[in-house]
Amino acid sequence: QVQLVESGGGLVQAGGSLRLSCAASGSIFSINAMGWYRQAPGKQRDLVARITSGGSTNYADSVKGRFTISRDNAKNTVYLQMNSLKPEDTGVYYCNAILRPLDWILKEYWGQGTQVTVSS
Repeated sequence: QVQLVESGGGLVQAGGSLRLSCAASGSIFSINAMGWYRQAPGKQRDLVARITSGGSTNYADSVKGRFTISRDNAKNTVYLQMNSLKPEDTGVYYCNAILRPLDWILKEYWGQGTQVTVSS
């Protein structure tokens, strides 16, 4: 069994900062990539940021220059530092991982989601 456990969401005023964490645990052989997706009310779930095992990153245009994704491979943990938050950043943030469990079959996993609310 593989689990992704998120933490760090909450309520913040516009211009503020939050840091999200997501730890992958369980029977994991290797992790290819981890990332964060955001789903605003009534909208689809969209990629916010993603980082590969080699450290390559990509970001949604709307968060470039404000958000930073990082990863601790030893802890199977990914972080999302969110600065200069805007009301439009509000939504449920989901952790995502592309990894190989011990059966070595590449699979995708999702966390349970953490709410981020940015007030104006």
